[in-house]
Amino acid sequence: MSIKDLEFKRELAWYSMQDEQKAAASDFSVEYIDFLNKAKTERECVKELTAEAVKNGYVNFNDVISGKIKFEPGLKVYWINREKALMLAVLGSKSPVCGLNMVGAHVDAPRLDFRPNPLYEDHDMALVKTHYYGGIKKYQWVNVPLALHGVVCKKDGTKVIINIGEDANDPVFIINDLLPHLAYEQIEKKASDVITAEGMNLLIGSIPFASDDKEESKGVKANVLNLLNQKYGITERDFNFAEIEIVPALPARYIGLDKGMIGGYAQDDKVCAYTAFKAIIDMDKIPEKTCACYFSDREEVGSMGNTGARANWLENFFYELCNAYALANNDKIDAGVAARRSMASTAFLSADVTAAFDPNFSEVSEPMNTAYCGMGIAFEKYTGHRGKSGASEASCEFFTSIATVLDKAGIPWQLTEMGKIDKGGGGTIAQYMTDLGMDVIDCGTPVLGMHSPYEVTSMVDVYWTYKAYSEFFNKY
Repeated sequence: MSIKDLEFKRELAWYSMQDEQKAAASDFSVEYIDFLNKAKTERECVKELTAEAVKNGYVNFNDVISGKIKFEPGLKVYWINREKALMLAVLGSKSPVCGLNMVGAHVDAPRLDFRPNPLYEDHDMALVKTHYYGGIKKYQWVNVPLALHGVVCKKDGTKVIINIGEDANDPVFIINDLLPHLAYEQIEKKASDVITAEGMNLLIGSIPFASDDKEESKGVKANVLNLLNQKYGITERDFNFAEIEIVPALPARYIGLDKGMIGGYAQDDKVCAYTAFKAIIDMDKIPEKTCACYFSDREEVGSMGNTGARANWLENFFYELCNAYALANNDKIDAGVAARRSMASTAFLSADVTAAFDPNFSEVSEPMNTAYCGMGIAFEKYTGHRGKSGASEASCEFFTSIATVLDKAGIPWQLTEMGKIDKGGGGTIAQYMTDLGMDVIDCGTPVLGMHSPYEVTSMVDVYWTYKAYSEFFNKY
C-alpha cells in the first residue's frame, strides 16, 4: 500500500458527482425551497409533513393502538403530539424488541413570540411587545421584514390560524433600529446590548381608528384591534391564549450566480427534518427493523415541555409499538420490558445541523476539525461545551458501522466539531436519546449564519444528507 493510500483527504463533493447526481441535487433543492417557504413554524412543519405522509399511505398510529388497524410489516403510521411534534414509522418484519433504525430532527427554530399582553400604543404608533425564543443575536432582527404566524384559541372553542406577511399583497412588520446619525452611544455598546430584549417592539400600525361615536375608543391601537377583529374575529383578550410567532418575511432562494447555495429562514433544523422525511417517505420495501422519523419541538430552548425530546412521549411510542406488536402476534412479553429492550437496541441518528466554516470568521474554527460547505453530511461524535460538557459521545463501534454503510454507497461525509475548543459549542437532542440506552450520533447539514434570520446551506450538502438518511433506513 502506497503512502497516498494511507492518507485521507477531503474534497468538494462536486468533483466526484456525476451529471445525473448534480441534476438530482438540483431537483431536490426545488422541493426543499418550497418546503421552507411553507413551513416556517413547528405547527406548520408538522401539518405539511403529515399531509404529505397521508398522501403516501400513512395511517394514524392511534388506530393501531386501539386495534382498529392491525400491526403488520410494511404498515406506515404517523403519530402527532399536540400539533407540534410528529412520529413517522414504517413497521418492520422483526419484532420492535430488536430495536429500531431512527432519525430524529427538531422542527422549532429561533424566533420572536408575542408576549401575553402584547399590544400597546406609544406616540401614535401601535407596537407589540415580544419575547425572543432560542439563541439569537438580537441586533440581527431589527430592520428586517417580519411576518406573523400562529394560532388563537377563542373562548368559544374555535381556533383561528394567523398568517400575515407571506403573501405578496400582505403587509409586513418591523422592529426599528436607530439611525447611525444618532447612534454614537449605541455603537459603543457590546453587541449583546446594542438591541435590548425589552426594546424589540414590533411596529404593527400607524393609522388611528376613526369613528363618529364619541363613546368609541380612538387611536392607532384601537384601529389595529378593529382590523384584527374584522379579519379574524379576535379581541385583545384573545392574545392571552394565543401562540403568535414572529418570523422573517423572507422567501427561501438560491444564493450565488451558480445557484449552489440555498438561503432561507429556519434551516436549523428544517433541512434535517425535510431530508429525513423524504428518506422515510421514499422507502420502497418492507424493512427488517422498524424505521422511524422523530420530529421534536422545543430543542432551541433545551427540549423541555411535553412536545420536547425530554418528554416521555417518545418512550410512549415504544411502549405502544411493542404492545401493538405483542397483541398482533400473541407475544406474551410485558410491553414495558419490551419497550426498554427496544430502546436499548435502537440505532438513532440525531439529525441536526452544524456550523460550516466561514472564511469571514475563520478564527473560531480549527481547520482540520470543522465542517465545510459542499463536502457532504457532517458527523459529530460529540457536541457540548469546553471539556465535552453536556453532550453524549458516539462509540467507535457505532460510528464505524454507520460510516461503513455510507462508504459502500459512495456517499460523501465529513467529521467535525463545533468550532475551536473553549470558543463555544452547542447541543442537540442526542443526549436525551442516550438516556434511553440508544446508540446515537449527531449528523446533519453544515450551515452558515446559524440562528440568523437567513441561514445558508450548500445544495449538494442538502442532497447528500437526504441520501445518507436514505441509506441508513435501507441498508443499516
